[in-house]
Amino acid sequence: MSLLKKLLLPLTAALLTGCATAPPAARLDNTYTARSQSSRVKFVILHYTVGNLPSAIKTLTEQVVSSHYLLTDEAEPKFYVLVDESRQSNHAGLSSWKTFSNLNPASIGIEIVNPGYTDNARGAYAPFSQAQIDQLILLLKDIVKRHQIAPQNILGHADIAPQRKQDPGPMFPWKQLADAGLITWPDAAQVAAQQAVFETQMPDIMWIQKRLAQHGYALAQTGVLDDATRNVLFVFQSKYRQSKYDGEPDAETAAILDVLTRPQAAAPVAATQELH
Repeated sequence: MSLLKKLLLPLTAALLTGCATAPPAARLDNTYTARSQSSRVKFVILHYTVGNLPSAIKTLTEQVVSSHYLLTDEAEPKFYVLVDESRQSNHAGLSSWKTFSNLNPASIGIEIVNPGYTDNARGAYAPFSQAQIDQLILLLKDIVKRHQIAPQNILGHADIAPQRKQDPGPMFPWKQLADAGLITWPDAAQVAAQQAVFETQMPDIMWIQKRLAQHGYALAQTGVLDDATRNVLFVFQSKYRQSKYDGEPDAETAAILDVLTRPQAAAPVAATQELH
């Protein structure tokens, strides 16, 4: 055997072996596209980090919890893109909203650097900077446009897990998101008119629990003002009535809830009227 053949034999054998073991490629044809399809993203969930920027980066990149975006608290805030929107991030945990549960696969998570509840003499929640909110609104508008997110599906972590979460808390300016056309907001005139009705005849706890569940919260309808109901009321008030969020039912809270869960053109109704 010639020297050339001796040199070529191992190479030939390797090539033949490679050809024999290579898996066949899938035959893909993109001629047709299904009409019935939509983005996997149905929700946007907002969080606060309960920590500073370095600790948030470490937590969201090295531990089990993650988010798609992290909004910094710098003088000129920016977003760190931590998980591509096409992939799931683990930010929601045990969660539900209306008929949906386990929202991680169907949502985009946005963490905002903010310490949350500060354990000081005042025991207050920390505010968000206007620069942060301006950046957040820009990103939300882009996400809504690309994924066609419904206004009722831009939520806080507390909305989807009211028994264990409070973020983004009562200092988050939800009304600014409403003014930007991103979420729905109760009409002030309708709330005032309905509040006058409820000042005379306050709805019972069962009515309140039914309306909270109708709005989207996971809440058992027991007819009892239990801790679970108070937790949900706290979350609801922290979002829609930030001047007072004690978790106790009152006429104003009930009026806001009524307006949010009935046709906006409806007139004030008595507390004894059944759900629409």
